[in-house]
Amino acid sequence: MQSQGYTEDECYRKLRTAIVDGTLMPAQRLVEMDLARWLGASRATVRTVLARLEQEGLVERERYRGARVRHVSHEEAVEILEVRMALECIIARYAAERATDDEIDKIEELLGWMREKFEEGDLVSYSEGNARLHRTIAEMSRHSTARRLLDTLNSQNVRYQYRTILAPGRSHPSLQEHTAIVQAIAGRDADAAEQAMRKHLSHVCDTLRKMRSGP
Repeated sequence: MQSQGYTEDECYRKLRTAIVDGTLMPAQRLVEMDLARWLGASRATVRTVLARLEQEGLVERERYRGARVRHVSHEEAVEILEVRMALECIIARYAAERATDDEIDKIEELLGWMREKFEEGDLVSYSEGNARLHRTIAEMSRHSTARRLLDTLNSQNVRYQYRTILAPGRSHPSLQEHTAIVQAIAGRDADAAEQAMRKHLSHVCDTLRKMRSGP
């Protein structure tokens, strides 16, 4: 890739995004020289960025072996999802109480797009819509602490979010569950929104528990 000369913060955001979105895979080596060339930054800047990402749990470094994208174990992924469930239930409640009409229109439109992708059998795109829907609901909640904690959890666990939708028999219930969440928020029913979110993520957690850890 062509060097663009990023600042330290830009390097951090770019590398973090590449890890979170799966461009850089779990256990993939992160070679300072290659990263410096890609980002157009010094190796000292790259080392600082890697240290920041290590603190977030996205990167691990071993003596004499360098840095690599941290692999989250299956057991840890379940624990992360359990904590995420608690946060997202709070977020759903606040979203139902605080959402504007325009924001409700936005999530209803997004749900419609997800339904189209489901009917087309495009589960990868459906999963991307799923992630956008959850992020949008978090923004609607205006609960800054829950959003900050959730962002860290999702960045550590992102690759498991698309695996569960591919589990046999999971896609149709997922659509029904997201529909219930959106309807509850649109109806400004905080109790129903919280319950719908808990039901959805409980089922995701049950699915994840049955899955084997990847290589």
